[in-house]
Amino acid sequence: MRVRRTPDRLRPRSVRAKIVSLLMLPIVSLMALWGFAAVTTASSIGATERAKEVNAELLVPVDGFVTAVQAERTAALRYAATPGKGDPAELRAAGRTSDAAAKKLLDGANASSADAGLLDSALPGRIDRLETDASDLPALRAEASGDGAKTTDLHTAYSTMIEHAFAVSGALTGEERTSSASEARVVLELARAREALAQEQAILAAGRAAGTLTKDQYALFVGAVATQRQLLEPAVADLRPGHRSAYNTVLQSGSYESLQAIENRVRSAGPGASAVSAGFLTQWDGSAKTVLGGLAEAEKSAGTAAVSQVNAFGWDTLGASGIAVVLGLVGVLLSLLVSVLVGRGLIVELLDLRNSALEVAGRRLPQAMRRLHAGQGVDIDAEAPMRRLAGGELAQVGTALTAVQRAALKAASERAELLSGISGVYVSIARRSQVLLHRQLDLLDGMEQRQRDQTELQDLYRIDYLATRMRRHSESLLILSGIAPGRGWRDPIPLSEVLRAAVAEIENASRVRIWATPRVSVAGGSVADVIHLLAELVENASSFSPPSTQVQLRAARVRGGLLIEVEDSGFGMKEDAMAEANRKIRSEKVDLLDAKQIGLIVVNRLAERQGVSVELRSSGSGGVTAAVLIPENLVRDDMPVHDRALAESGAGGRSLAPASALIPPQRRQ
Repeated sequence: MRVRRTPDRLRPRSVRAKIVSLLMLPIVSLMALWGFAAVTTASSIGATERAKEVNAELLVPVDGFVTAVQAERTAALRYAATPGKGDPAELRAAGRTSDAAAKKLLDGANASSADAGLLDSALPGRIDRLETDASDLPALRAEASGDGAKTTDLHTAYSTMIEHAFAVSGALTGEERTSSASEARVVLELARAREALAQEQAILAAGRAAGTLTKDQYALFVGAVATQRQLLEPAVADLRPGHRSAYNTVLQSGSYESLQAIENRVRSAGPGASAVSAGFLTQWDGSAKTVLGGLAEAEKSAGTAAVSQVNAFGWDTLGASGIAVVLGLVGVLLSLLVSVLVGRGLIVELLDLRNSALEVAGRRLPQAMRRLHAGQGVDIDAEAPMRRLAGGELAQVGTALTAVQRAALKAASERAELLSGISGVYVSIARRSQVLLHRQLDLLDGMEQRQRDQTELQDLYRIDYLATRMRRHSESLLILSGIAPGRGWRDPIPLSEVLRAAVAEIENASRVRIWATPRVSVAGGSVADVIHLLAELVENASSFSPPSTQVQLRAARVRGGLLIEVEDSGFGMKEDAMAEANRKIRSEKVDLLDAKQIGLIVVNRLAERQGVSVELRSSGSGGVTAAVLIPENLVRDDMPVHDRALAESGAGGRSLAPASALIPPQRRQ
């Protein structure tokens, strides 16, 4: 399974960005949790406010309308039971009360800002139906006042209207209510139980007014008693403890006991005149009115009154969620503060550590290295004092960087001491070799002067070549050690002699072709170094070219000095190899322990000492050309007159004579 890596453009690069990303993740998570708690609390507050709005504009008017219609139903059935004989004042008073309740209901429905369709999809239709019922009350009241009205029909009409009001209340039970109110459906069951008791009151009122209880009325009464007893006491048990006490007061009162006793007697008496003519009904109206009033008050305290009194920002609404929001906000602020302080301190420490490391790597360590290469001593304790800082991992990293710096300085110091020792060995060996070689060359000079046999003379010349090459290698040791060779010239030497002397110091001198040279001289103090430098380049060219090819040696006067080119016809060099060779020639730092291409290191030292520029580049023949630019201050145009003939005779020619014979001995130093 391959793991997809984060794109580089999305990945933080700086230390500051990485630390900020690391610290922001838990803070963002905490803010998200706090936001969720805040939204939940705000939703709870909004639900409480919405419940209060629904309660004030819909539920309270609906409850008032139900109570008024129940009272009007009782008055209408009593009046309709004795057409033309009853007192219409009770019906008119009940009608006025019902009209006022209907007006409040209509005003509440019209003024409600709650979207009824969002609360319940069926609620708008139920409200419209209840508004229609309220507008039909005058017609229903007129029917009750007329002749021939049936009490059962009136009872059904009023009860249907009340049922429609309960349908509106039932649609609102799905609305989220406050914790201070009891369960809405329990309160609705208690309202239906009160409605059943109100139906009993209306039926008995009609029967008493008529003097008899018809079978239909008796059936309605028995059904209402059953409904009332089936709903009332079980629903009271489901109420909140604070609301249950009001109902228990009503149910345990003498009025409710008397009412139950009367209900039992009416059910036992059956339909007819005996059920309504008995003397025990004298207590019915008072007991029923008292119980209905108590149930209405208890229902109001458990429902609409509890909702209207609740505080949206009180403990009952907010509770633990409010504490969580406050503590969460405090936690977010503290987390931000701590993260900023910790992150800022960490960033400062890391930046200081980075700056210290860059200071060591970019300035202090290179300066110490340059002093060591220059042969100067370095105090490691003063340059990189070892401090054990008290702290955490970052302090330990700083201590580790200091330890690395000390280790590097110590290694460089030991290397410098080693190079100094090697240089001393080079000097000692080179000086001893030079003494012996000079004595050998002096003997060879004397033997060459006395020898007349050409064959023997050529052999002596070859031995002289070998001795000359050995002397050059000995001088290379001195040059690598930073010490000038012992030989030198006081007067300027013609360029032709310098070139021939350089060629004479290599093994395959016969393969070198010297082209015509400018009639200039080289300053005497630089002759030895120039000869040695050219000899190294010519030997390098002859060594890395086929034996059948020639090495071309040319010189030309140019602006800024004298240009000498050494060109071979070899296989050339790759670009990286040539770049590395030029780097070694021009580098200010020379590694004396590099055993490869020591000749280039010698050229580097000589060129640096005399201010000569040397560069390797590809030649047109496929080989390599070494270009040597001798600066103007080392070139003399006033070539000595007695040396011109020698320079002219050597132009373009070759010689097997050793270098010691090519330059007049009287001008050696």
